[in-house]
Amino acid sequence: MNPARLNPARARVAMAGLALSMALPAVDGGWAQSAPPALSVQSPSPQPVESRQQQIELPPAPVERENPGLINEIGKLFEKSKSALPPLKSPGETINDLSNIARPSTVVTGRAACVVASNGAPDCKIGADRLCQSKGFREGKGIDTDASEKCSPLVYLPGHKRGPNDCRTENFVTRAVCQ
Repeated sequence: MNPARLNPARARVAMAGLALSMALPAVDGGWAQSAPPALSVQSPSPQPVESRQQQIELPPAPVERENPGLINEIGKLFEKSKSALPPLKSPGETINDLSNIARPSTVVTGRAACVVASNGAPDCKIGADRLCQSKGFREGKGIDTDASEKCSPLVYLPGHKRGPNDCRTENFVTRAVCQ
């Protein structure tokens, strides 16, 4: 018996149902990467036509699965490395850094006193800056220093016993690289 002979409307519904039943597995999201489900024979359960239509109209929500491939692992590596690398500089910052490197520097000579830091050691950065500023530059870095002992005039008197606070050491920057 040919279904098209019985009723053309029924034949169209049957063909649409057949096409829909073939298209539903394609809506599942493509080929599964895991083992195929076990096949078993089940007896058809009677379901009303309305519930079948509701099931067809509501496709299942797509489930995100992690793809354990090479590209996914490389992506994870890049995500982890973002925090380990320093941030990139803007083009303006890079040009400023290059101009600081390329800026010519000059060695100057002179004599500028170093200040005494809180721990008692000489801090000659300020002395190098002062020496360079006296020659018309903005800042500098000391490359040669000199130390001398400055004493009270009492130390030079005959018979005076030298005490711990009679003399102190003064440090000077004598050469500096200026920019």
